[in-house]
Amino acid sequence: MGTHFTGSTEKKQALDCFIKLLRATESVNTDVQRNIQAEGLSESQFGILEALLHLGTLNQNQIAKKLLKSGGNITLVIDNLVKQGLVVREKRSEDRRFYWISLTDKGRRLIEHLFPLHAENITRRMAVLSHEEQQQLGELCRKLGKNNYK
Repeated sequence: MGTHFTGSTEKKQALDCFIKLLRATESVNTDVQRNIQAEGLSESQFGILEALLHLGTLNQNQIAKKLLKSGGNITLVIDNLVKQGLVVREKRSEDRRFYWISLTDKGRRLIEHLFPLHAENITRRMAVLSHEEQQQLGELCRKLGKNNYK
């Protein structure tokens, strides 16, 4: 279902496209999040574990930028991951301005178990689109995301 807005054709088309984008995102994300939450993790916790798995040790600022989250939010999420024994937080003698976050053995085992299931689920969801359509959608989303219209 598109918009019921009765404005200009340009505005109706933009709103209709926006609604479809949000509905598609919500549909896929709900399915993906269900699997993550079944393991007792939030989306942000999973994102941090995944970033550490693929990028190695990061500081909290790097994690916040990677996940597009505020520093305060990331601190709280990391606090919870530390309590669960999934990551460790440490200061380095060469640069004491930042906390550096690393996976524990327990955290590595968990994310190495979860990530292939996560990737498979996303692959299944995206299979409705051809390879070319997935590339095109990716390019369009990147273009839209980089638009800094003020």
